[in-house]
Amino acid sequence: MPAESSNPTVISADQLRAIVGDIDEVKFIEILELRPSLNEVEQAAVWAVGDGDVLAKEGRPLTGKVAEIVEILTADEEEPPPVR
Repeated sequence: MPAESSNPTVISADQLRAIVGDIDEVKFIEILELRPSLNEVEQAAVWAVGDGDVLAKEGRPLTGKVAEIVEILTADEEEPPPVR
């Protein structure tokens, strides 16, 4: 039996775009380079829009690739606005 059969299928670029929408191309590539599953991207998308507290209460803390994807998706939100 091939080793890949036990691993979740890596998300395609089209699937990623359908979930995260129109994001910065650098972020898009960074996420694809993680080779996440569809489930991991879906979980990260929920966390990124602020619904992570609900998941945490259900015993699904933010870890692994999901945490990395959330960090990528929310990186701009965590930076203070530039001072002029």
